Amino acid sequence: MTLRELQEHTEQYVVAIMAGRRHTLYDRCFCAALFSLSRLYRSLVQLRLTLYGERIIRQRMLGCFVISVGNLTCGGTGKTPVVEVFARTLAAKGRRVAILSRGYRSKARPLLERLRSLLVSDYDAIPPRVVSDGERLLMDSATAGDEPYMLASNLPNVRVVVDKDRVKAGRYAVQELGADTLLLDDGFQYLRLKPRLNILLVDSTDPFHNHHPLPRGLLREPIKNLRRADYVFLTKCEAGRSLEHLRRFIQRHNSRAEIIECTHRPLYLEDVFTGERHPLELLCGRRLAAISGIAVPASFEAFLRRLGGELVHAERFADHHRYRQQEIIDFINAGLSCGAEFLLTTEKDAVRVPKLERRDLPLYFLRVEIDILSGRESFDQCIARICFL
Repeated sequence: MTLRELQEHTEQYVVAIMAGRRHTLYDRCFCAALFSLSRLYRSLVQLRLTLYGERIIRQRMLGCFVISVGNLTCGGTGKTPVVEVFARTLAAKGRRVAILSRGYRSKARPLLERLRSLLVSDYDAIPPRVVSDGERLLMDSATAGDEPYMLASNLPNVRVVVDKDRVKAGRYAVQELGADTLLLDDGFQYLRLKPRLNILLVDSTDPFHNHHPLPRGLLREPIKNLRRADYVFLTKCEAGRSLEHLRRFIQRHNSRAEIIECTHRPLYLEDVFTGERHPLELLCGRRLAAISGIAVPASFEAFLRRLGGELVHAERFADHHRYRQQEIIDFINAGLSCGAEFLLTTEKDAVRVPKLERRDLPLYFLRVEIDILSGRESFDQCIARICFL
């Protein structure tokens, strides 16, 4: 077992503990330890926020418009499509947009380069990774990370820059790539760079998990910190489903934030290997096998059922899992054994699937985009606020 596989198995075990799916004596003891650690984590998070709030630690400003898009929980809110719709809309309005990403689980830099970054005194001696300069795609998904690569592929006029230090990445985007608007991907907890707008995403189907901070729950910080948000996007909404209770809960913590309800609307199917596109009606009445390595695989599988497919086999991996060729071959064979006609995955997974010469079943990913159900005026005002300031 590789180190990454061990890490993924450990993550899946801890998530099962958080969700209350394991009940042995050892599991209960481990859960109690996680609860104690979560109390310590909560205190440290609030201390950090206080240090920034009192300006004991100073936030940096880069002289351009910075929009932070993030969430309170770990993954699963549908953040990437929201970042994409903001970037596309702002670019269409004439803004020179750069997306700043941490590049979670991207390929590590060479050891000598990492040592050099620790030893040299020049802050900018080792520049950030440029996935796209707004004209060309410059990196593969392994080097860039799956989400930055996907954003760069879908947004040809947008710059995408990856670095753990988003201040350095932002400065590079402004000075070297000519950006005037920075989108801080997964930036709600990144306090070093001061945003002009804070966009917070909340999954309407599971807003705050079990209300516990990490590692007992999935909250990155306490729910009360909703108060930092300027706009709250409720994702994965369904037309006709009332969210009044959730809206009131959010408004109790933050009465000034505009609340926008949105959903992920499937557009079409695309062949992972050939790029050929097909209408969604192709799935109706067909037997399907699904594979995913995302935070909330159940939402993807539910999509397939709503599109009229019969899900006969499903495989789930840890979030951001990078597939080996043998895993995909085994999945294809399992799909064949179950009588599947098509294999399905997510767009984020598709960039992590290795190329295969032989393909006994077609493998498609589901292309989705954000569709605003309510609060369109608030979204338009948000865009106008960015474009005219």
